[in-house]
Amino acid sequence: MSPAGRQWRPAFIGLGSNLNGPAGQVEAAFGLLGELPDSRLVARSSLYRTAPFGGTEQPDFVNAVAALETQLDARALLEQLQHIEHRRGRERDGERWGARIIDLDLLVYDDEVIDEPDLIVPHPGIAERNFVLLPLREIAPELEIPGLGRLDSIAVNEKEPRISRID
Repeated sequence: MSPAGRQWRPAFIGLGSNLNGPAGQVEAAFGLLGELPDSRLVARSSLYRTAPFGGTEQPDFVNAVAALETQLDARALLEQLQHIEHRRGRERDGERWGARIIDLDLLVYDDEVIDEPDLIVPHPGIAERNFVLLPLREIAPELEIPGLGRLDSIAVNEKEPRISRID
């Protein structure tokens, strides 16, 4: 336990961008994640170039994953992630698969399962998204994802959508 009596809990964040210098946007977001209150950035994946998901015509994405240890609860962490998005210029317009300056998704929060209207953890679709699975595997291959099992046992299709490591 910490001096304040709160435990450090692991959390994994998906990062993605395909506008305004996507690699720079993801790098800036890593920096801001490292500044979150009551949290510390403990690992970061390489950057990956990924074809857009969802069938919309738009530029390729740059994706990555960050591992945090945090004393924030899942809701407070989500609010901090949305604050970073806003600071970087993201405007939420309701478009599900559209282009974006930065997207930060709370993928996994400790061993919790949360199903609320605006917060679902583990993030739905992890098992179908190689742009999440490959960077997550890079930094936490033995991660146990509630409801899915060990990360290294989940199949990855590296061809759909197209993905390649860029650093």
